Amino acid sequence: MNKKLFTLVSILMVISLVLAGCGTAATPEVIEKEVEVTKIVEVTSAPEMAAEEGGEIAVIVKTGNSSFWQNVQTGAMDAQNELRGLTPKLSVTFLGAQSESNINEQINIVESAIDRGVKAIVLAPSDTQALIPVIEKAKAAGIPVIIIDSLLEGPEDNYVSFLATDNYAAGEACAKRLIEEVEANTGSDSGNIAVMSYVAGVGSEIGRVGGFKDYIAANSNLVVVTTQYSNADMPTALDQTTNVLQANPDLVGIFGANEPTAIGMGRAIEQAGLAGTIAAIGFDGNSVLAEMVVNGTLQAIAVQSSYNMGYLGVKTAYEVAFEGKTVEHFVDTGFIMVDANNIDSEEAQNVLY
Repeated sequence: MNKKLFTLVSILMVISLVLAGCGTAATPEVIEKEVEVTKIVEVTSAPEMAAEEGGEIAVIVKTGNSSFWQNVQTGAMDAQNELRGLTPKLSVTFLGAQSESNINEQINIVESAIDRGVKAIVLAPSDTQALIPVIEKAKAAGIPVIIIDSLLEGPEDNYVSFLATDNYAAGEACAKRLIEEVEANTGSDSGNIAVMSYVAGVGSEIGRVGGFKDYIAANSNLVVVTTQYSNADMPTALDQTTNVLQANPDLVGIFGANEPTAIGMGRAIEQAGLAGTIAAIGFDGNSVLAEMVVNGTLQAIAVQSSYNMGYLGVKTAYEVAFEGKTVEHFVDTGFIMVDANNIDSEEAQNVLY
């Protein structure tokens, strides 16, 4: 009997303790933890396959040797860090040729990515045609390709999405601004101008310089007396611009069509003592070009969101390769014209790098 009584007393004590706890903070704590678990489940509700398998997304750009492409890399790595919450074994690699004109090196980098069986490729092609065969090889291997910055020629179904600035529209915007600056300086929309470009045949260059020249021809009496190609090399652009300025002392305007070319152009203008005298428009927006806008060497720069190309490129590749989603075939990553009046604005600061 004593043993049974002891057992009964013990049970009654446990019940008393439980009932006593109902009035404490213990119950809300348990509810809070249950809510937290629900949140975690909602955030990590990606396909189970993606979380288990992992894999590589290869980001392959024209070159790693410029601030523009390094900003693409920043965007790509930020996307990787976010997506690792869904797929911890995800790896985003970033590679580029030694120079934008070294097309064969870029082809070899893409070949290597295919051979090691990457999940997806994010590619900024250095040539509109030369990369077509290797992209077709990736497609045949079941590797989705996301194109950024410069569009490839050939069948559109060779790639699943194209993310870039509308380069033709950006070129038009640069031409419009140059006309305005020439008119402000000279009172006329006539005179000789020069185009300092980068790599002939690259998709972005074709659209950008094409849009610029078409707008100039249709909306002014300005004449493009020369188009130079620097191969996206700043010292080359500096030397070329110096020669153009010396050969054309009557030049009223000049356009630098990408980051290293515009920097070289700006430095040549400064060395010639023409800052603020000749109308000059650049393209892209690193700190050097931004300073040239502030000091008046350049009147404006068209700035793309290179960060978005890397960030959205990787996110889009992940959606296709890991989640099996259908994505938009073209995404305009945008640009803004930055000048001395808006350079400190939030909109400008978000794209300058």
